[in-house]
Amino acid sequence: MNRQDRADAVDREMASRLLPDAAVRALGHWWNENAPAYADGTPGAHTVRYTPSRWAQITPWPSALAFTAAGGDAAISRAEVTSAVADALRREDFREALVATYVWGKGKRGSPGGSGPATLGKILAFDGLDTALTTAVTALREHGSQEAYAALHQRVPGFGPSFFTKFLYFTGTTLPPASGPQPLILDRVLSRRLRLMAAAVGRDSGHDPDGSVAAWVWADGNWSPHRYGVYLSFMHQAAGQLAASDGWPSGAAPDLLECALFNTAWGASG
Repeated sequence: MNRQDRADAVDREMASRLLPDAAVRALGHWWNENAPAYADGTPGAHTVRYTPSRWAQITPWPSALAFTAAGGDAAISRAEVTSAVADALRREDFREALVATYVWGKGKRGSPGGSGPATLGKILAFDGLDTALTTAVTALREHGSQEAYAALHQRVPGFGPSFFTKFLYFTGTTLPPASGPQPLILDRVLSRRLRLMAAAVGRDSGHDPDGSVAAWVWADGNWSPHRYGVYLSFMHQAAGQLAASDGWPSGAAPDLLECALFNTAWGASG
């Protein structure tokens, strides 16, 4: 059995087992602490802080974001980004939608000339950006999330999946995919959560005794479109698993699980 065959075997085991008990307990604890903020069963209240002045060179600048000339910090929630992206998509201003999702994703980590504003500036200056964004939105609307992911994968220098899945996620709230699951955010933190679970399943099943396959498929970045499809399938099924259990809101959307999983850790031993 080669490495890909072993990875496929681990994926099948994860799909059948879904979230381990330790993760279910940790996520239940997160919900107990955060239920008042997310009472509607969505992560719309998930808010990040950012410093508008640090993004002064970025255009187009969404009106939902605070003026870049303003001093101090500002805050924006997922719900507000969703509204901003919906407005931009109605005008087919995909660049503005990208800026809103990027600034929310970067938050306070953006600094003048730093990795946030500087990288976003380079992304916006790339000649093929408009074509890539248009192709991705069309692929999402006409095909599905994995195809939209493939349309952006390794297409725009500096625009990796940790950030372009944020663009796809917020776009998908306005333009649901033609078929298949809704897009979700996948970044390094979430990949490491899946790596922990995959390594445990690999040890238990004997398909990956040393965790090397889990480390390969759930690396810190540059996930393949196939891996993104595996991620979406797992997350949507796991959301159903949680909704059927005590300690989690019934009917909660999969993006609530994504938000919770990002903010929840548990030891390999449970």
